[in-house]
Amino acid sequence: MKQLVETIVKALVDSPEEVVVNEITGEQATVYEIKVGLKDTGKVIGKQGRTAQAIRTIVRAVSAKTGKSATVQIDSMNDEQAEGGPEEEQ
Repeated sequence: MKQLVETIVKALVDSPEEVVVNEITGEQATVYEIKVGLKDTGKVIGKQGRTAQAIRTIVRAVSAKTGKSATVQIDSMNDEQAEGGPEEEQ
């Protein structure tokens, strides 16, 4: 499923090398955390969130076969995070 999400998101963005998909598995649910470059966030979310909703619908439909619920979380990365630098210094 992670590969499916990654393939869909990489097809939407201008910088596919910046796409990172993390799979966080719990007992009841799985969360797919999508991180994209700051400039590509709008492309993944889409107008009025329609693209993001479509990705969530596909993930829920596929996860229904396994009996586990799944959610999608979309985040943007700043330039340092995209290059593998420190996230935030406090």
